[in-house]
Amino acid sequence: MTALGPTLEAFFTERLMNQRQASPNTVSAYRDTFRLLLCFVKQQTGKEPSAVDFEDLDAPLIGSFLDFLEHERSNSVRTRNARLAVLHSMFRYAAFSHPEHAGLIGRVLSIPFKRTSRSDVSFLERAEVDALLAAPDRNRWIGRRDHALLAVAIQTGLRVSELIGLSCADIVLGKGAHVRCLGKGRKQRCTPLTAPTVEVLRVWMRERQGGPQDSAFPTSTGRSLSRDAVALLVKKYALMAQQQCPTLKNKSVSPHVLRHTSAMNLLHAGVDITVIALWLGHESVETAQIYIHADLSIKERAIDRTTPLGTTPGRYRAPDALMAFLGSL
Repeated sequence: MTALGPTLEAFFTERLMNQRQASPNTVSAYRDTFRLLLCFVKQQTGKEPSAVDFEDLDAPLIGSFLDFLEHERSNSVRTRNARLAVLHSMFRYAAFSHPEHAGLIGRVLSIPFKRTSRSDVSFLERAEVDALLAAPDRNRWIGRRDHALLAVAIQTGLRVSELIGLSCADIVLGKGAHVRCLGKGRKQRCTPLTAPTVEVLRVWMRERQGGPQDSAFPTSTGRSLSRDAVALLVKKYALMAQQQCPTLKNKSVSPHVLRHTSAMNLLHAGVDITVIALWLGHESVETAQIYIHADLSIKERAIDRTTPLGTTPGRYRAPDALMAFLGSL
């Protein structure tokens, strides 16, 4: 029997932190995967995490864990594949120190990634944004914090990890107002702030009164918010905003949807796609192409340019209500 604990600890300390010099966000993502896995193993076998052996993590159990993520936790296929990539990374590392488990490791590494279909990105329209920002109760401290956090998320398009990682010193509200963050791939970037967002932040930071290294959007006990906490508060306010904006009922609003909303606002304002990629901290311009595909107005303008001479561009409208009904069948 080979205990998993020492190998897993070495994977984090030697492989991730020392050899790869992984960012704190990467380490956190890997950590969360193994937390979920070890809790799942405990449910299935009754073993405490420190008592789990390599023999417990065979391919059938890993497959059951991936199914659990999809069907019970309602994770997307992309999230399922990301968790599997983490497990593959650890098992490849373990292959060097545990050749006696080569068969087990090989079977886990042979678990395939699921193919995914690319769908258009989801984002919020202007009325939906206004309803979401109006949802927090600004008569309460938490409501004022959440309002400021949502305003920054929608305007800057920061990833949730970048958002919760902001310190008070990262927010500059003087001339050339901006926020600084350490993004994906250890890339530092500055994102400009609009005048309305500056005003919201000026009021909040005056109330926050934190030190330079303190979290800009802390919990009531002064600690940094977690990813799950931000996801929950976004979902909560989206449900509240449905009363004022019913179209939100048809959308699943998450922190990443707020990031997409920022990108689409820039695109609608005529900002070049290369600038949007830099704004969001994308590795390549191709990654930002999804926003062009999602923008129906761009496609409609393209159709208008191909309209034959002497005709008025526009959408087809049925000449009669009954014909419109029949056409919709």
